[in-house]
Amino acid sequence: MSGTGFPPASREQWRELAREVLRRSGVESESPEQALASTTYDGITVAPLHDATDLPETAGLPGLPPYVPGGRGPGAPWEVRQRHEVADPEAVLTDLENGADSLWLAAAPQDLPGVLDGVHLDWISITLDAGDRTREAADALLAVAAKRGVPGVALKGAFGADPLGRLSRSGATPDLSDMAELARRCVDGLSGVRAVVADATIYHEAGGSDAEELGCSIATGLAYLRTLTGHGLGVSEAFGQLEFRYAATADQFATIAKLRAARVLWARVAEVCGGPPGQFQHAVTSAAMMTRRDPWTNMLRTTLACFAAGVGGADAVTVRPFDDALGLPDGFSRRIARNTSTLLVEEGQVARATDPAAGSWYVERLTADLAEKAWQWFQEIEEAGGMTEALASGLVHGKVARTRESRSRDIARRKAPIVGVSQFPDLSEAPPARTPTPRLPEGALPRIRHAQEFEDVRDRAEALPVRPKVFLAAVGPAGEYGARVSFAAGLFQAGGIETVTSSPATDPDAIAEEFAASGSAVACLCSGDALYAEHASAVARTLRKAGAVRVWLAGRGRYDGVDGNLYAGCDVIQVLRTTLADLEVDE
Repeated sequence: MSGTGFPPASREQWRELAREVLRRSGVESESPEQALASTTYDGITVAPLHDATDLPETAGLPGLPPYVPGGRGPGAPWEVRQRHEVADPEAVLTDLENGADSLWLAAAPQDLPGVLDGVHLDWISITLDAGDRTREAADALLAVAAKRGVPGVALKGAFGADPLGRLSRSGATPDLSDMAELARRCVDGLSGVRAVVADATIYHEAGGSDAEELGCSIATGLAYLRTLTGHGLGVSEAFGQLEFRYAATADQFATIAKLRAARVLWARVAEVCGGPPGQFQHAVTSAAMMTRRDPWTNMLRTTLACFAAGVGGADAVTVRPFDDALGLPDGFSRRIARNTSTLLVEEGQVARATDPAAGSWYVERLTADLAEKAWQWFQEIEEAGGMTEALASGLVHGKVARTRESRSRDIARRKAPIVGVSQFPDLSEAPPARTPTPRLPEGALPRIRHAQEFEDVRDRAEALPVRPKVFLAAVGPAGEYGARVSFAAGLFQAGGIETVTSSPATDPDAIAEEFAASGSAVACLCSGDALYAEHASAVARTLRKAGAVRVWLAGRGRYDGVDGNLYAGCDVIQVLRTTLADLEVDE
């Protein structure tokens, strides 16, 4: 007996039980581990079961190699860093008066005095995001501080210089000299301000994987270190000028592992360079995962992402408002965004422990595997001449594009479902109206959202004078067609297409009569395989005679008169586009 009073369980016992469950599901496998494993976009195999053998040789204790835990310390909350795309002094003060203690400002330099009116500059952290006007924005911020008599040493935050980020985003030739000059000013009199950010969300938003995001961030950080030390900063001074920005997604374990792996990777660089191992992390809930359709589900996504960022040890967290993909947020969505962090810290006690995922066999294994894959990608970038050369040559763009295409295929086939968009859509929803967000510069790397293709198809459907619809032919009793009717209805509704279900029948003429009355030009047969063998061809041919321009079948069988099949794993985007083309012609 074990100390718990229960007999110890063995992996072989689990295997036997798992084999039986798989057998009942129609899967014969001698290795349940292989049958149930999954593979990430980085080629990492995620096993269905972990044990103590997955733990790393060296425990990640705070302040000790391999520096896995974050630097906040137990009980220390993360900065609640609210982003503001436009100059809105009222919104800024509302955030600061209701839980936010950090600002991330994209306002133009000339607007900063107004934006910061009434803000106690020495009470909060301010991070700038001014692109190629970073130096102007920094000067404007310092001028506001000087005018109010706030000493430079009292300021906290970051100027946000990221010339390689600008190269990635817009293709603009990077000028690293301004970055070095800003860093020198910070070292000489602004001890609480970092000059530089290595923004890895750029690669995430372009469709990159977690290891690609990590590898690019480390390569960018190293490029900045070389520049700063080349302009006269000491190694420790240069390390102190860097901040790293990562995307946090609703995949909580991947996010936790990514932030932990980032610190391991940067500690390796620090060890070689002779610098301090710490990494200041700013986690931002993913823009790529946000949806325009059913935007309220974004509250759940950002809560998961914020939780993962906190558990993963981020020093500052920005939660995007749930309406981020629609445009500029209103007061309610900003309130929900900042309260997400507040609730997790104050009620959830998420910040109470340092590195709470430590010791988890799964998280430790994923952290180590992710760090290894990211280091390999980082080395590939270095072998190409460093981050600047890797961007200029197209190495980074090509790598990210391949991952983006792979993910896009999975989304189109609903292997990576998006709730409210590709799964369980609400055709009656009325998304809130928002003022469009200022357009960001287009460049070499695209900005994508995972839901975009499905939302584009739905927009196309809803642009028609009348909502398009597909007729679902329910062949046989409910026990035969019910599951496939539900499957087909959900599939078509993901494209904004309404479905009309026939009365249960096997008589082709009766089904065709209801089809003609439905007003649709496309039909889909729904039943069980046994009834398909008996009735599918006859029903399909009769529907053709009744005017159907296309006949789908929910299932995999091939039958006379049937144009194509709907099944788990089919290309849903292609099905929707084809169906809409048929219905548009009919209109």
